[in-house]
Amino acid sequence: MNQVIDSVFRILILLFSIIVHEVSHGATAYALGDDTAKNEGRLTLNPLPHIDPVGTILLPLFIGFGWAKPVPYNPYNLRNQKWGPFLVGIAGPASNIIIAVIFGLLFRFSDIFSLPEKFLTIIASITILNLGLALFNLIPIPPLDGSKIFSAIYPRGLMFFESFGSYGFMILLVIVFFTPFLDWTILPAMNYLFRLITGAGF
Repeated sequence: MNQVIDSVFRILILLFSIIVHEVSHGATAYALGDDTAKNEGRLTLNPLPHIDPVGTILLPLFIGFGWAKPVPYNPYNLRNQKWGPFLVGIAGPASNIIIAVIFGLLFRFSDIFSLPEKFLTIIASITILNLGLALFNLIPIPPLDGSKIFSAIYPRGLMFFESFGSYGFMILLVIVFFTPFLDWTILPAMNYLFRLITGAGF
């Protein structure tokens, strides 16, 4: 029973984190002059408009990881054409880093607040999950944010990504499920950042 409750908590944490991630993209685009996400009703923390059947329901149930439906935006509506796409792209991972820092510091200074052990487990999970989301989304492979960020910094990279953009998702699945890439890169980085923020390992 406890395992079921823990799994439900992890899925809820994941759902909240990926929705904040996507809304941050749309909110940044809106602040920079594009109201596409607002007009489509995506600037909301209500999970229903953000649910992707595979990424938000199936994958979290089976592997504990996933994504929400991407928030749309029109880069040509941004007031700052040079750095606008970069800011929109980085907003999602930045939101997860901010969440990780807030809950990680709460974990670090938990003695001050006399927090119960069960709550510490929850906030540690929130911290770890959001670090993972941020770092994973920074991988420069379409459709992840890293490809958009890289293209904004290095515009010629956009042509490179567009040349295999339709295969990006397949390439990503191969990397995640059939190579040790995450074990060599994302997990060590998560551990380092978790220790840096909380003062503890995982």
